[in-house]
Amino acid sequence: CGARHAIGVSSGTDALLDILMALEIGPNDAVITTAYTFFATAGCIARVGATPVLVDIDPVTFNISPAAIADFLENRCARNGLGKVVDAAGRIVRAIVPVHLFGLCCEMDAINQLATRFSLTVIEDAAQAIGAEYPAKDGRARKAGMMSAVGCFSFYPSKNLGAAGDAGAIVCDDEELAERLRIFRQHGMEPRYFHHVIGGNFRIDAIQAAILRIKLPHLNGWSAARRAVADVYREEFTARGLTNEITLPAEPYRDRGLTNHHIYHQYVIRTPRRDELQKHLTACGIGSAIYYPLGLHEQKCFAYLGYHAGDLPETEKAAQETLALPIYPELTPEMQQTVVDAIAGFFATK
Repeated sequence: CGARHAIGVSSGTDALLDILMALEIGPNDAVITTAYTFFATAGCIARVGATPVLVDIDPVTFNISPAAIADFLENRCARNGLGKVVDAAGRIVRAIVPVHLFGLCCEMDAINQLATRFSLTVIEDAAQAIGAEYPAKDGRARKAGMMSAVGCFSFYPSKNLGAAGDAGAIVCDDEELAERLRIFRQHGMEPRYFHHVIGGNFRIDAIQAAILRIKLPHLNGWSAARRAVADVYREEFTARGLTNEITLPAEPYRDRGLTNHHIYHQYVIRTPRRDELQKHLTACGIGSAIYYPLGLHEQKCFAYLGYHAGDLPETEKAAQETLALPIYPELTPEMQQTVVDAIAGFFATK
């Protein structure tokens, strides 16, 4: 992705945790992120003692909504005597963590503009989007994870670039931040047995690093294969008239000439009949998955944040309607035809 520093860590979760610790984000701080993502994003914020501020998503892309971020900052925050942005409880708003969900980059120009305006740090959660591109306003294709101060990746086996077990990475250009990240990665130690801060054991396993080194040169080819699979789905669903029944994944950057506009970690459709459709696919011997069945604001462990059903309507609707279909580089057109036939058969009998 062109970063000056790439720091291997033990998982995508630990990558984000390391970043938060290195930035000294903790109690009495607040961090804005999406309510529609894997738990680790908000979980890491809570683990360092900070408060996750969960905002709604864009219903088309499923990514965090810049308008929702702006609404929180403009209407529910103020400047304190030191010029810091604080929420209604007096917590200092320190950062925004946009998640490039399912392999599609967030609207980073808008997010970075808000961050600059309110003096916030942007931490990109690119766990699902390694290699994805975003068309910045300066005309350049920017890589996921490298459009802000710091970014993190996951190499869990199910990811587009997966290890044999847990692994992750952090990328940044800032020399001082990179050094802090390395120190926090190894129990706050530098040099050996001299501890400046309380860090963690976030080191990447050597075996996982070796596996990733062998697989990395294949990533671009795998991404191209995933996009080809996505194109077949789009063509087949359109030809069969199924786009009236299901909403296909958004491709907002495709028309701007980007090769890796979307790297399709998941191929997620949506339909109000999601649960029925999934049961039908299961009966046909076709796998599918729900990412995610419940917004983070409705998770029991975050009840203390005070959110209620209806607070984030787009997140809640997506949690009820989205379904991930099979997608991987080796998926053949014949196998995809089986999936499309099954979905067509389901809606033909409604």
